[in-house]
Amino acid sequence: MPDKYYIQFTEEMKRDYTILVPAMLPIHFEFINSVLSYFGYRAEILRGSGESVIEKGLKYVHNDACYPALLTIGQLIEALQSGKYDPLKTALMMSQTGGGCRASNYVSMLRKALEKAGFGHVPVISFNVEGMEKHPGFKMTPGMLYRLLFGVLYGDLLMALKNQCLPYELDPGATKALVDRKTAVFAERLRKKRVLSFAGLKRDLADTVRDFAALRLSDEKKPKIGVVGEIYVKFSSLGNNDLEEFLISEGAEPVLPGLLDFCLYCVCNAVADTGLYGIKKIKGAISKILYDYLIRKQKLIIKAIAAGEKFTPMTPFDRTARLSEGYIGKGVKMGEGWLLTAEMLELAEQGASGIVCAQPFGCLPNHIAGKGMMKPLRDKNPGLGIVAIDYDPGVTRTAQENRIKLMLAGINRNSDKTKGEVSREHNEQRIG
Repeated sequence: MPDKYYIQFTEEMKRDYTILVPAMLPIHFEFINSVLSYFGYRAEILRGSGESVIEKGLKYVHNDACYPALLTIGQLIEALQSGKYDPLKTALMMSQTGGGCRASNYVSMLRKALEKAGFGHVPVISFNVEGMEKHPGFKMTPGMLYRLLFGVLYGDLLMALKNQCLPYELDPGATKALVDRKTAVFAERLRKKRVLSFAGLKRDLADTVRDFAALRLSDEKKPKIGVVGEIYVKFSSLGNNDLEEFLISEGAEPVLPGLLDFCLYCVCNAVADTGLYGIKKIKGAISKILYDYLIRKQKLIIKAIAAGEKFTPMTPFDRTARLSEGYIGKGVKMGEGWLLTAEMLELAEQGASGIVCAQPFGCLPNHIAGKGMMKPLRDKNPGLGIVAIDYDPGVTRTAQENRIKLMLAGINRNSDKTKGEVSREHNEQRIG
């Protein structure tokens, strides 16, 4: 049934409309913005935060909607009401996966909220690769997807290196300055360079690893704390109350799987459908070719980081997917599905001392594939700390942070106990 609030984004609108996009990953979304600019769109990534965003979301979205919907829709409506943008020359963009999750309804929720707020004439572009809606003025072409892939690869590299440097930097602000400089360089490349090659990408990756390795870092060993969960609250500082900064302030090193992992998960599910149900065989075959292609591109980052010898590369996704075997089936694919369990196992294998499972309150896939898998994960990985944190307007930041502090305290106690046992054994050997 067509959405009764649906307004097309036309070719005429492309010429002089500003497209507002809610932020999720600060680095990656700068690159997405550059790609949109390259193809002639005037886009702006929104940075609005604070209680006013939540209040707008609660006012215009039904409170049964999950937290990411409240925040992204609240952020967009706040921008329209700010007076900064001409509502007659503004369009909005919202990503849409088409999977069995409330996130697939965000576009419809947004349109209904806009009507309620008096902006029913503002077009909403569904950003998806499934062709779910037609907008004459916006087309997701193979050329755009190719350029976006470069943005995802650059973003995953910078995010991984940033989190391995920031907790250890000896010159405060040096890591952020380098991230900002590299982001600006790559954003400009995606915005203006006509031809992008993977040979050039390899050089960029190697140069970037070398630049981060040149930062002055301490030799201190801090506990690695992985972050998994629903894609928005896992990555968005607005959605998770600055979780990465909080972990660093508590003496930990945050570890986040990359955005490409989620993209590979979606492609992997299309391949799995053919094997599980014997359907969509042509789509399954094409998806397998795409899956293998993306795996090869991810390994370019892995090789670049490994060659630098100073940082820990991410796990290849084909390895991550295999880790979940024996724990959860590939048919569990609503929302983040089996990826949640797989990423927790990946992080445990990488040496994470603890894991924060970030989930919107009432997110069923997270409760089943995240919280529901904690016991079997702990049984096979003794000593691994795992805590599920609900993010919702009704949950205070203090309550969330106290639960994480409790997990970190347990990890530190276990670490001190292990150090004590090693020291005692060493003394006994000396006396003996």
